[in-house]
Amino acid sequence: MNLQALQRIYFLGIGGIGMSALARYFHQRGVRVSGYDRSSTPLTRQLTTEGIDVHYDTDLHQLPDQVDMVIYTPAVPSDHPGFDHFRKRGVPFHKRAEVLGMISQHARCIAVAGTHGKTTTSTIMAHVLRTAGVDCSAFLGGISGNYGTNYLLGHDDWMVVEADEYDRSFLHLHPTVLIINALDPDHLDIYRDEEDMRKTYYQLIRQVKPGGIVLLKEGLDIPDAVLSEIRGECYVFGEGSTDIRLSDIHQSDVHLVFDLETPQGSFPHIEFTLPGRHNALNAAASFATGLLIGLDSSRIREGLSSFLGVGRRFDIHVNTDTAVYVDDYAHHPVELAGLIQAMRSRFPGQEITGIFQPHLFSRTRDFADEFARVLDQFDIPLITEIYPAREAPIPGVDSQMLLDRMTNPRRQLLPKADLLDYILANKPGVLVTAGAGDIDQYIPDIISILNPSRT
Repeated sequence: MNLQALQRIYFLGIGGIGMSALARYFHQRGVRVSGYDRSSTPLTRQLTTEGIDVHYDTDLHQLPDQVDMVIYTPAVPSDHPGFDHFRKRGVPFHKRAEVLGMISQHARCIAVAGTHGKTTTSTIMAHVLRTAGVDCSAFLGGISGNYGTNYLLGHDDWMVVEADEYDRSFLHLHPTVLIINALDPDHLDIYRDEEDMRKTYYQLIRQVKPGGIVLLKEGLDIPDAVLSEIRGECYVFGEGSTDIRLSDIHQSDVHLVFDLETPQGSFPHIEFTLPGRHNALNAAASFATGLLIGLDSSRIREGLSSFLGVGRRFDIHVNTDTAVYVDDYAHHPVELAGLIQAMRSRFPGQEITGIFQPHLFSRTRDFADEFARVLDQFDIPLITEIYPAREAPIPGVDSQMLLDRMTNPRRQLLPKADLLDYILANKPGVLVTAGAGDIDQYIPDIISILNPSRT
C-alpha cells in the first residue's frame, strides 16, 4: 500500500499511546485524521487541540462515510459498529502494528523490545540521538518529558520504535538495531505459555536486517541456535557481562551514576536522571547503542544527564519537605520490584505507601504469588479493584485474592472511591501510585492534597 497517497484515515482506538503516535504521524503529513475512543483523556484532548477529530460514542452518524484506510487496535471490541460501517464500504483495515511496519521498513530502525523497560529505553534512545544532532523520528510508548509528545517527526533516516510484544505486534518490524531488555513471562492471555512468547522474540531477532546490531540484557538465555542466525553483531549488556559491563552503580544526591566498559572503551562516572538499577541498565543499553552507531560519547553523556523522563515512569509529581508523590506504570511483579528498589534508592529511610491498581484479571491470576511477595515490600501496601481493560471477570480472581496471599500486617483494600479520602486523612510522607489502568486520573487531585501550593 502506498501510504503517501492516503488522504483520509480513521482510527478505531485513537486514544491508545501507540495509536495516537500514528495519528500524529499522519496528521503532520497533511492527512485528514479522525477517530474513536471510548472516553476522553488528556491525550485525546491534546489530539483535538492539534486538529484531529476525536469522538467518544458509537453513533454511526459520527463516522465519516469515506476514508482511505481504517487503523485499528485489538483493544477495541470486534462488535464496535465502526467495523461493519467501513467494511460495507470496502475500506481496507490494518492493525496499528502493520502500519508501523510499513512506515519503518525503509528507515534505519532502532527497535526496543522486552517485557519491561522498552518505553523508557526507547525514549532515552530518541533523546540521545537528538542530543547528538541526529534528527530522528520516534514512535514511543509514553509521553517524553523532553518533547511533550509520544511522536517525534524527524528528517533523518534513523527511527526509534517501541517494539510491542502484545498480539505479536513487533513481528511486523525488521530493525537495523534491536535492544531486548527482558523476557519475563507476560501477556499469557495472548501466548500459550512462556515458551511460546520466547519463540516469538526469537523470530524478531531473526528479522534484524543483515549487518545489523542486537543488544541483549544478560541472563535472557537465548539459545545458541538463535544467536547463530543473527546476520550482524550481537552484544550482551549487564553487570556481569563481558561485552558491555556496568559497575559501581550508585545514587548521588540527584543523579544515578555508573561506570561502563564497552568494546569502544571505558566510560567512568556516567550520570543519569532516573533512579534504580533497572534504569541504569536502560541507560547503559542506550549509551552502548549510541557508540555502536557512531555517536560521540560526550553527546551521549549529555543526552543521559539531560533526560527528563517519560510520563508515568517514575514520574515525580510532588517532592517537598513534607511530601513525596511518584506515579508509575508498573503493572508486572518484576516492574513493581524495580519501582520499589528505585524508591528505596531515591528516598532512603522513608516509609513508603504504595497504592497499586492491578491490571487485567488474567495477569493477576497468572502472577498472584509474585504480586503478593512484591507488594509486601511496601511499608503500607494498598490495593484497589482490578482494572479489567479488555477482559471479562474471572471467577475467584479479585484484589482480595492478592491480599489473602500477602503477609504485610498493614496491607488493605482501598476502593478507588475511597482513594482520595484515604490520602487526605493520612497524608503519607512518601506515596507511589502504580498500575497500567486508570489510576493516573487521580494524579491532579493527589497533587492538590499533598502540595496545595502548586495547584
